[in-house]
Amino acid sequence: MKLFAKKLIAVLALVPALAFAAEGGIPLDRAPDRNDMASLQNGAKIFVNYCLNCHAAASMRYNRLRDLGLSEDQIRDNLLFSADKVGDMMTTAMRPKDAAAWFGAVPPDLSVIARAKASPAGSGADYLYTYLRSFYQDETRPTGWNNMVVPNVAMPHAMWQQQGIRTAKFTEEADPHEPGKMVHKFAGFEQVSPGTMSQQDFDAATADLVAYMVWMAEPAQATRKKLGVIVLLFLSVFVFLTWRLNESYWKQVK
Repeated sequence: MKLFAKKLIAVLALVPALAFAAEGGIPLDRAPDRNDMASLQNGAKIFVNYCLNCHAAASMRYNRLRDLGLSEDQIRDNLLFSADKVGDMMTTAMRPKDAAAWFGAVPPDLSVIARAKASPAGSGADYLYTYLRSFYQDETRPTGWNNMVVPNVAMPHAMWQQQGIRTAKFTEEADPHEPGKMVHKFAGFEQVSPGTMSQQDFDAATADLVAYMVWMAEPAQATRKKLGVIVLLFLSVFVFLTWRLNESYWKQVK
């Protein structure tokens, strides 16, 4: 049993490293906490304009955007591009067969992607924030783009005009674990041409997009947390009253 416990602890200790190895292996950046209505509304606009062309969010209805302070007229006039009614699901007009032919894989549904990508290496928000900011130009790839978080990714850089064109720099270093072996190590990005946004503005826009995707994965999250606080306060008062009643009861018994 002791030997089994030691092996189990060793395996659990490797879980974060395995999570890293499953992706590109670069550290995940911490996603800014942007939960104000303005950021979520901007994130919804970016999502509809840049993500919904290829990806669907089939578990999300447009009319849920009213929870972000948008009216039905605002949704219909500014965000309703791939559907006819505000009550429709967020689907894409791209056929799965065409997507597979163009990208080599069908783009995944993004309804709960922020929850699905959570791992010991970081939250789903951290993963998406780092991924969306880690594209670089790679002429060896069919789309002309690659990604440091997901090497050989099939997805092109949807917001390259905003971020600009970058290439990745790599260095050859000796493998500390295998003498004589060299490893390809990421050494940063090099800006080839500027985008329409500064890096700071692009990071802020990406943070808004990620915040919206986190909200979309569980629109009732804010309500759930608020109800949780109310329930805990109620239980605290109930426990206090129970304690006083118990003390009063046993005082009379004595």
